[in-house]
Amino acid sequence: MSVDNPNDANPSAAMDLHSPQRQLIEWQIEHADLDALIDQAALMPGHMDELRLRRMKKRRLALRDQMASLQAQLAPKEPA
Repeated sequence: MSVDNPNDANPSAAMDLHSPQRQLIEWQIEHADLDALIDQAALMPGHMDELRLRRMKKRRLALRDQMASLQAQLAPKEPA
């Protein structure tokens, strides 16, 4: 074990940063943030340009699809 590399002390720590579960959580947070921004824009019409609003909605839909796909991959194939 090398002292120079902090990941050597806990190899699972480096793996957790890139785990599918962590990616799912990050996407859920981003989706919730976009939801809040889109809802806020709906309360103040004309405050945000239409192109930006459309891009946020498109990103939110893409995130929803990515989350559903990843959840399907993570789900057990056979019931226990």
